[in-house]
Amino acid sequence: MRSLPVPDPGVPGRLTPWGHLRWLARVEPRALGAGIVFGILWMLSQALVPVALGRAVDDGIAARDTGALLGWSAVLLGLGAVQAASGILRHRRASFVWLAAAYRTAQVVTRQATRLGAALPRRISAGEVVSVGLTDVAHIGDGMDIMIRGSGAVVTIVVVSALLLGASLPLGLIVVIGVPLVLAAAAPLFRPYHRRTHVLRERVGELNTRAADIVAGLRVLRGIGGEQIFAERYRAGSQRVRRAGVRVAQVDSALSGAQILLPGLLIALVVWAGARAATTGAITPGELVTFYGYAVFLIHPMRTIGEAADKLIRAHVAAGRVVRLLALTPEPVLAGTTEPAGPGDLTDTESGLVVRPGRCTALVATDTAAARAIADRLGRYVDAGEVAYAGVPLRELADLRARILVAINEDRLFAGPLRAGLGDGPGVAAALHAACAEDIAEPDAHVAEAGREFSGGQQQRLRLARALAADPEVLILVEPTSAVDAHTEARIADRLRAARTGRTTLVCTTSPLMLDRADHVVFVSGGAVAAEGTHRELLRTTPGYAAVVTRGETLAPAD
Repeated sequence: MRSLPVPDPGVPGRLTPWGHLRWLARVEPRALGAGIVFGILWMLSQALVPVALGRAVDDGIAARDTGALLGWSAVLLGLGAVQAASGILRHRRASFVWLAAAYRTAQVVTRQATRLGAALPRRISAGEVVSVGLTDVAHIGDGMDIMIRGSGAVVTIVVVSALLLGASLPLGLIVVIGVPLVLAAAAPLFRPYHRRTHVLRERVGELNTRAADIVAGLRVLRGIGGEQIFAERYRAGSQRVRRAGVRVAQVDSALSGAQILLPGLLIALVVWAGARAATTGAITPGELVTFYGYAVFLIHPMRTIGEAADKLIRAHVAAGRVVRLLALTPEPVLAGTTEPAGPGDLTDTESGLVVRPGRCTALVATDTAAARAIADRLGRYVDAGEVAYAGVPLRELADLRARILVAINEDRLFAGPLRAGLGDGPGVAAALHAACAEDIAEPDAHVAEAGREFSGGQQQRLRLARALAADPEVLILVEPTSAVDAHTEARIADRLRAARTGRTTLVCTTSPLMLDRADHVVFVSGGAVAAEGTHRELLRTTPGYAAVVTRGETLAPAD
């Protein structure tokens, strides 16, 4: 008996869905190989039963030979014993392969999550990680398990076809030609099944993310009476998952029906042709029994092949999600030693963005993911593109994290005294004032885990105060006021500009209040800079910018 999980799961192979499944098959060759052998033996022992029955009819009953009848009865008993023993061994190996694949995948996913560390929430949602760790690993285990029975089904169909061709060429041809036709008739259902399964998996991940957010903020939601609103949102998300599941079930039921109807039609054709051959004397009564037994038996391996297609599609979708997580790279190692001559331009070659020193610049993007990607590049949380500060590439810049700070809404508030988390420098009071957080940061305020006792707007203001208190040369804020009310947002916009006078600030936002207070606004479309100017200039001259900022609403011309 081998213990699971193994101490070292190994390194996955090529990062593709099929590559991940092949790697899982290669790391357990003995268990998988033995399982396939026992699976073939288990199904072949069933396939030979019709032959023994037919011979018992011809050699024993028709010929009135008691010895032959007893002999073939013993053969049937032996086939039953082989089937029972091989079935037990096959199931043991299949269970081990299922567990090994699921545990090994869970291990490499956990190891990757640990390797990513703080970069993990920047790259993937919590709900997606939960879905990978629970649902996807199970589907991958199912995919490895079905390989054992699927291999037995394929080999058995080939052997049965050969036996039928040897006994009767016309009947054998019906089976040999009919089986591929049956499989081909069901093939058009596999593509929509794969597509709908993928959509269902996306919906489940989104719902898990929403559930994680609700649980994390449940205490605050109860305090502000927001439980019902989020419950309605969760209910709506749950209904989307249900509808996606129904669409998958529709194709799945069609596949299940095809797996019964199409083999049934083949059986009827074989029985009809066999009966006609028996009445003309072309085959013996025992051979008719054999042909009928084969026709009935073939339903089993053919349904197993259909099941294999189903589970391998699910495993492929699940492996794709795992591979996407494994492909994420950790934050680059910061080992630069070059000191810049002084504050200078922060440039991103990929998008064409240039953030001038000493100004408050706002960035508006048609796609929020594009704005987030630019912020990650400017802070070198991803090592992509050519980014430089004061002419020095970020990979060579000394003390990068002290010079350039990127603040996002996923940043955590540390448990403990609030003042300890903000620091005790001389700029803390000014930072709290600029973030409109004086009413939250009482001297004896204590932060629970992840700041769950604060509302979303309060957490956002505390994060902003912490970022301002750090007083970096370059501060990059991603949607810093998305959770506060308009009155507070207007005050923050005014105070932020004053607090960062002489420092370089980039605010990624679509808020008109923040944009109107910025020194300069950059509009990014398709991942590249499309226009620059002040907020009011861009409203007049750039329709795409106006559409993003006003959410498609028509506003009166700015004064």
